[in-house]
Parts: sequence; C-alpha cells; structure tokens
Amino acid sequence: MPIAIEFFLHYAYWILFLWVMVEQLGAPIPSVPLLLTAGTLTATHQLSLAYVLISVVLGSLVSDSVWYLMGKKYGGTVVKLLCRLSMERASCVRRTENYFTKHGAGALVLAKFVPGLGSVAAPIAGQTGMKYRFFAVFDTAGILLWAVTATLCGRFFGDVLKKNPNALAWVEHSAFFLFVVLLLGFFIWRFLRQRAFLREIRMARLEPDELKQMLDREQPLYIVDLRHPLDYLPDPRTLPGAVLLSPDTLVEQADAIPRDRDVVLFCTCPSEATAAKMALTIRKLGVYRVRPLRGGYDEWKRLGYPLVEIPPQAAAVIEVG
Repeated sequence: MPIAIEFFLHYAYWILFLWVMVEQLGAPIPSVPLLLTAGTLTATHQLSLAYVLISVVLGSLVSDSVWYLMGKKYGGTVVKLLCRLSMERASCVRRTENYFTKHGAGALVLAKFVPGLGSVAAPIAGQTGMKYRFFAVFDTAGILLWAVTATLCGRFFGDVLKKNPNALAWVEHSAFFLFVVLLLGFFIWRFLRQRAFLREIRMARLEPDELKQMLDREQPLYIVDLRHPLDYLPDPRTLPGAVLLSPDTLVEQADAIPRDRDVVLFCTCPSEATAAKMALTIRKLGVYRVRPLRGGYDEWKRLGYPLVEIPPQAAAVIEVG
C-alpha cells in the first residue's frame, strides 16, 4: 500500500476534521474531493462511514461557530473579509443575504451546496441576531446533508469498483494521485473562471474620480445603490442622487431605466461583483450605457467624496421588498 494512502487511513478522521475546519474558516482548499475519496474507501470498510460523517460535521460546526460569533460581534466587516478570502469572492454575499431575507434559518440547510456561500452563511446568521441554538441545529443539519451527499457519491463509486477487484486495487493504489489531479483541476477551473469574470469587470467599470467629475458638472446620471439593507444599516448613507434598488427590482424595472444618460451601479462586494453582474444583465435588456463603480461604496467613502443620508422610509421599503 502506498505511503500516502497508509498515512491517510491511519489519520483519516483527524485529517477530515482539520481539512474541513480550515476550509470553512476561509482557506481556499475544497473539501469535496477529500470527501469523495473518503466515501470510496468506506466501500472497502477501510474507513467507517459514521466516523467520517462525525469528523466532517464537527470540523465544519467548529469553524461555522467561530464565524457566527465573529459576525455577531463585528457584523458586515467580517462578512466582507470572509468574502474576500473565499474562492468564490466574485459571487459576493448578495445571494446569501437574500437567502436569509427569504428563508431565515432554513437557508443554512442548503448553504453548503452553493459555491461561496457555505462559509459566508455563518457570519451573516450572527449578524442578523439569530439565536445560537437555532443556528447550531440548522447548521448541523446542513453540514450533515452536504457531507452525506458527497460521501455517498464516493461510496457509490467504491461499490461499483468492488465488482471489479482489479479496478478496485488500482484505485486504492492510485487514490492519492487521483485526489491530487482532481484538486488541481478544481483550482484551475476556478482560476480561469475568476480571470474571465474580472476581465469583464475591468473593461466596464467607472473610476470614482470620473463619477465625481460628472456629478460636479451636474451631468445627468442614473445612479443605483444595489447594496443589501444589512450593508447600510450601520452607515445609512448613499451617493448623491442614488436610488435604492435590489438586483431583482432593477431587472423588473429595466424598461423604466433612462437610455439617454449613463447608468452607474455600485455595491459593497469585492471586485464590484454584484454591480458588474447586473451591468452585464441589463445590457442584455437593452440598457447599454451602464457601468459598475470601481471599489463601490467603500472606495467612494474612503476617498471622502460626498454622501447623503438615506431616508428611513426608503430603507424600510427596500428591506420589506
């Protein structure tokens, strides 16, 4: 038996616990290839399925609890930090925030299945003030569902191989190599996807100083604040003349967007992800003069450019919507 496989089998449960915990803490090391490998080895009874699941659940629950407490104490700052560390930082936290707005604690059950949301869900749960006992129950259910799905996929593969002893023996001796290839393929796919998306953003985004000059010249603009209500609760201000719209509402009202002026979109997501995605979306609907603001709200604020208070009634309307 290869040394790598022998080492893994000897320390498998600790490796699973630590690997999943570190990934959920924000390190870009995907756990699914490891869970598939562990599931395959349970088919030959070299690993216990029950202990594999317990290791994964405990590792993920520990890291999720840490992020829950950090989110409860520091709010949106922690969410943005974790979003930047995530391999899916381009997807931003918008989808997770919408999950909680619509489904509450139940969003935790499926969060692990959505790339980029598994880690961000925990601090958002803390930020929204969810009771820890409810968080722990729903988060554990979500972790278990995710772990069972991935592990049983590997187990099914192992059961198929058991019918061909030669193939099973080859896989057992090549398992480490296959795991490395799968992991490298995962990183390459994410890297290429990220580069393509960022290339689109760089080609379209608007510099803050350019927008400031437009405002100083009183140039007609249509500025859209795409932030989630959780983002502007700690600082209820926005850019002068900006309208508050959710991405869904912006698409629904695409026909009402003026075509005779520049449309500027901004958010607080890393790499202006939500603004860039919505710019691409409404371009397909016929709004061509649209650009995301580089750095979004945070960069505009950092540069000391003018901000105006958001009327409480406007914030309430957006939150309800």
